[in-house]
Amino acid sequence: MNAELLSLFTATFVTFFVLIDAVGVAPVFATLTANGPPAYRRRMAVKSTFIATLIMFSFAFGGAWLMDAMHISIDAFRAAGGVLLFLIALDMVFEKRTERREHRAEEVMEEHRNDPEPDDISVFPIGIPMIAGPGSIATAMFYMSEAASWPEKGVVLAAIGLNLLLTLVLFLAAGPLVRMMGASVAGAITRILGVILAALSVQLLIDGIKGAFGL
Repeated sequence: MNAELLSLFTATFVTFFVLIDAVGVAPVFATLTANGPPAYRRRMAVKSTFIATLIMFSFAFGGAWLMDAMHISIDAFRAAGGVLLFLIALDMVFEKRTERREHRAEEVMEEHRNDPEPDDISVFPIGIPMIAGPGSIATAMFYMSEAASWPEKGVVLAAIGLNLLLTLVLFLAAGPLVRMMGASVAGAITRILGVILAALSVQLLIDGIKGAFGL
């Protein structure tokens, strides 16, 4: 892998590592699957990751066609993506994103508290929107539309796929991982990732404005 492809892989991997925030989602997954047997937890981990992968890869490949059909320029998409990612970063820094995840998890648990069998949470809320959320879907579209060649597209897909594989591993180890880290460590990691994402989003916004106005 040459220097350009390595740089693209690193940037894409870091962006999706922050966006998916598997470290922050793992405690929610552990909470939602706590009442089920090990086989159920493994099934939910694999199924939710597979669904998120299917959605993100579909938008990654179909995003360029969608943008052309809607007459959206890459610079406009870049600027809009920067704003969206900045809002997500603010939520992460101030822990609003974590609060919403926990609230959503509580709602799902309350709704199915009296069910005889554990509920299937692989599609909602884990697969969508906790893994494949608006930010990660839009960013997958952006990176694939920016890739000028098939090697670059392959690098982008590899970086996304590696993040999803990491998410699956964290889900499978969610119980022991959550007990080891504790809520305070997970919260600190999420805030640090939020600051990194804020910097990336501002750079995207600046590049979008420069491109749109020819600066």
